[in-house]
Amino acid sequence: MMPCIRRLGLMVASLAAVLSLLQACAQPVDAKARLSGVQRLYVLNCGEGVAGDISRWSPGVNVGKSMPFAGSCYLVKHAQGWLLWDTGLADSVAAMPDGLRPSDPRAITWRLPKTLAAQIDELGLKPSDIKYVPVSHSHPDHIGNVNLFPNSVLLVQKAEYESPTGSSLRARPSGTVTALEGDRDVFGDSSVTIISTPGHTVGHQSVLVKLPQTGAVLLSGDAVHFKDNWDNRRVPPINFNAEQTAASMERIANIMARENAQLWINHDKAQRDGQRLSPAFYE
Repeated sequence: MMPCIRRLGLMVASLAAVLSLLQACAQPVDAKARLSGVQRLYVLNCGEGVAGDISRWSPGVNVGKSMPFAGSCYLVKHAQGWLLWDTGLADSVAAMPDGLRPSDPRAITWRLPKTLAAQIDELGLKPSDIKYVPVSHSHPDHIGNVNLFPNSVLLVQKAEYESPTGSSLRARPSGTVTALEGDRDVFGDSSVTIISTPGHTVGHQSVLVKLPQTGAVLLSGDAVHFKDNWDNRRVPPINFNAEQTAASMERIANIMARENAQLWINHDKAQRDGQRLSPAFYE
């Protein structure tokens, strides 16, 4: 009798092992995405403004029409460390009662409701906790607080860093700079990939972030400024190179199709108004 019971027990154990293996094989096809080192993405309010004339960005369209703009920074929590994409307007703008007014009345009058330093502190972080600070390009509304992160590795395209507008980055008093020449897989697991998208400036770049639940998100920088321009592939006359801009938009569209990615347009306030702002986050 006892040998039979032992054989029965072995059969039950083997069946349990088989069932466990079948369950493992039946995991959803996006299981690989859940292995991504990216854990969270925070959208930070790095500026709000009003453009005096949006035809400055879309020639011949909506001449004389004003439009609200947004400026966002994005904080990524990765298993290997924190990454901050763009640093927004300088925190000093928060103390300007009339905002930061441009010399060109068609351009954007910027305001800063809350400093970047305060938003990082609200998450229980210090600037020294940020491992990487990649910037889309070297315009003041994207690199205003770059000096808050002297211990971070600045990731910027070499052409941008060496350009005339890159002088503010070159003047950074301390910290490591990695000058890129093309795309870069930041953490080595394809979860955060810097994408070279020149055109708006000589060394403009965007970034693809793969979140385990939200999926892939492509952060535009200024490769495109608002949805209407994206939908119609309009090239702002103020851009560095029109042909490169058009090619970069096409590249972004191809990456979005391949990765089934959302496009988060940095300056599109209507889009940002529908997003969760820090301290809420995306997973």
